[in-house]
Amino acid sequence: MAYLVFARKYRPQQFEDVIGQAHITSSLANAVTTGRLAHAILFSGPRGTGKTTVARILAKCVNCKNGPVAAPCNKCPSCLEITASSAADVFEIDGASNNKVENVRELRENAKYKPASSPYKIFIIDEVHMLSDAAFNALLKTLEEPPAHVLFFFATTEPNKIPITILSRCQRYDFRRVAIDAITAHLAHICGQEQMQISQNALTIIAREADGSIRDALSLLDQIVTCAPGQISDDQVVDMLGVIDRQIIFDAADALFSGDAASLVGISDALYRQGRHLMKFYAELIVHFRNLLLIKMGGAGKALTDVPEHEKQYMTRQVENVAQPYLSQIVNTLFADEWKIRQSVSPRHALEMTFFKLLEIQPALSIDTLIEKLDKLKQEMAGHALPGKTAVSKSVPEPAATPEPNPVAPEEPIPTPQPDSANAPQSAREVLPAGSIANIPAVEALPEQTPEPSAEKPEDPPQPIEEPASKQELWAALKKHITSRKPALAACMGESQLREIKDNCLVIDIKSSGSNIQLLDRKKNIASIEQLCGDFLSRSVRIELNIEKQSNHTEKHKQEARDLKQEALNHPLVEAAVKTFNGKIVDIRILPTGGDAS
Repeated sequence: MAYLVFARKYRPQQFEDVIGQAHITSSLANAVTTGRLAHAILFSGPRGTGKTTVARILAKCVNCKNGPVAAPCNKCPSCLEITASSAADVFEIDGASNNKVENVRELRENAKYKPASSPYKIFIIDEVHMLSDAAFNALLKTLEEPPAHVLFFFATTEPNKIPITILSRCQRYDFRRVAIDAITAHLAHICGQEQMQISQNALTIIAREADGSIRDALSLLDQIVTCAPGQISDDQVVDMLGVIDRQIIFDAADALFSGDAASLVGISDALYRQGRHLMKFYAELIVHFRNLLLIKMGGAGKALTDVPEHEKQYMTRQVENVAQPYLSQIVNTLFADEWKIRQSVSPRHALEMTFFKLLEIQPALSIDTLIEKLDKLKQEMAGHALPGKTAVSKSVPEPAATPEPNPVAPEEPIPTPQPDSANAPQSAREVLPAGSIANIPAVEALPEQTPEPSAEKPEDPPQPIEEPASKQELWAALKKHITSRKPALAACMGESQLREIKDNCLVIDIKSSGSNIQLLDRKKNIASIEQLCGDFLSRSVRIELNIEKQSNHTEKHKQEARDLKQEALNHPLVEAAVKTFNGKIVDIRILPTGGDAS
């Protein structure tokens, strides 16, 4: 007997044996059991997922001597003939080679006659999308109202090429790609039946290379068993299939996270010497970092359906200490450089340049973390600069304490700090008599008095501003206080004004950009503004922000400018001038005086 490949030897013969298509097999079993099976059914989906196999099983279900049943016996003559593809009443037609209208006419003539020995005459047309338009049109009437003893089962990988008139006459079942874990488990079961020794990692490599196709996975397994009898190692599987070892992908990610440029160049060199396709390696690298980003974002459960569990655990450990923004930067860079590597005359060196670019990326911080660090740095700098401020205030703020009752007085005390210089004692000895030198300690007492105003400086401003001359003066003082304590927060406020004061509530109009508005509109920053204003006014206050984006005004201004320019273009005088001089409009400018656009 001729050798049977695994794809034929282990072909499912019952619905329960079909891998990964339970949503279809359960529906068909119920339809057969309840007698509600449609006369025309379309199976669509990727290659090797079981479309023709399910059609054959369905044919056995309706033509079994015990049928119609959901589980055929596979022992009666009808079931055995269908399994051997020799049934007289079941016609398997290749749509690619029988795509002419003459072939459909023969089918129609054959459908008129009753089956020879079975309840139904069944036509299974594989790759039905290959039929010509004339063939589809010739099939329409028979497909819509076939004889009671005829059933049509269609299979295709490209349902979009089938006319809508055919689709509307069929019940459609869409097959899915089989998950890697399901393929791996099926291959392990077959290896157990064949008494083969192969590792789980090797089976995972085969399943991933099959790309969701059970038939492709069995064909690859058959090839490996033929080329490497006995114990099958992972290296043999990688070499025979010419795939990229998954460990290389993980090693490249580890080297990138650790900043190991030598390892990355070594990986590129090894792939080049082994003759591996670098673009395939790059595509798998993109998918790997995309998976790492999904794991970091917490969406691994739903999105990583094609990743085995042991790799998910490995990737979870790999990104434990990696920031999410850093992973986003890596993925964006990989996508941006893909076309460069694809179009490069030297993909190996282009790949290395991309590695170097990724190594230069610094892990990014979130905006909240950055603001907290800036505030902390500001406080530390303010703490270090505090002694310097008090030293400077000995000479300047002392006269500033006296002019508070009289605003004009600051000009008179200005000369008083100047005598504190080194020349002041000489001039004092020249003018004053010897007995008056005892008055000099009064000058030395000034530094002892100056720290008190500087220490009480935060408490002095609120008293004269409790009843301000205007809201503008109060807001100017408050904003100056906020700037001295939190300059980053004050910068986000942009153009702001104090609209009104309601009891302990300050209503503030703020005009700023979109990013600054997002920062201001946070509870933490609003609480900071309330605390600073409360400290300044020596009472608890509540802040109400009336935010207006500047971008809205800018967009409105731009829209008005565009309308004016369009109005100028449509002006009859402009059109007449262009036609008269056979010219063209080069530029349109809006006069600042508000005149007409030209």
